[in-house]
Amino acid sequence: MQEKEIEYYERIENWNFDDIKCDTVKITDWDFYEKIKENTNKNSLCLDLGTGGGEKVLQKYPNVGMIIATDISKSMIKTAKENAKEYPDKKIKFVQMNNLQMTFPKGIFDLISARHTIINAKEIFECLSDEGTLVIQGIDKMDCIEIKKIFKRGQGYNDKMSIAEQDYNDLINAGFSRIEKVEILEDEYYETEDDLMALLLKTPILNDFSEVNNEKIEDKDRVKKDFFDEYVKRYKTERGILLKRRLYGIVAKK
Repeated sequence: MQEKEIEYYERIENWNFDDIKCDTVKITDWDFYEKIKENTNKNSLCLDLGTGGGEKVLQKYPNVGMIIATDISKSMIKTAKENAKEYPDKKIKFVQMNNLQMTFPKGIFDLISARHTIINAKEIFECLSDEGTLVIQGIDKMDCIEIKKIFKRGQGYNDKMSIAEQDYNDLINAGFSRIEKVEILEDEYYETEDDLMALLLKTPILNDFSEVNNEKIEDKDRVKKDFFDEYVKRYKTERGILLKRRLYGIVAKK
């Protein structure tokens, strides 16, 4: 799974969705970067895991003492460093690293953030300072379930346990004593079919890495047109093409 994931993100190279026209309606009042802001100050040392091309951390991360931002993909880190040139005042360093094999000293970070990425709960616990905080936003098993059912595949589609449940259990076993977990509901309305197609081609919503086997994935294989057309027909509204997002948020303290 890890090898498939690395190959996938090496091809993508960036995580910028600015060109995709989408109107998001937040149903749940929970914001990843607000939670980070609530648990940091201007002196905090923070670690951002799975930072991708750095677009989000550069644009939305609050003002803190220093951010170390990591990603497993060499191409993503290269893109992030290029993007960082547009934010010369941002106190940030981008480093290539595997989330499951963290190499930082124990007790060093005041806050660790992980958005849409895998984690190693025990290593995160060890890297956090006393009273340190972990903030997670992840993809739930039921995310985009309507389109996954049409394609009969997708991220977490065949998982017996959701990633949210797994993360929660892992955090308890790692030693976290105060854990808040919430379900995050959002409705996304894509302006055109091309906008929705662009999202599906750039994300693993319909391409869980464990279901790909050794098949070589090309763009044309990622989204079968007949299934796509069926989904658009069912969920096209006056506001746009609806995609129901089902995420989860976690704030955990040592």
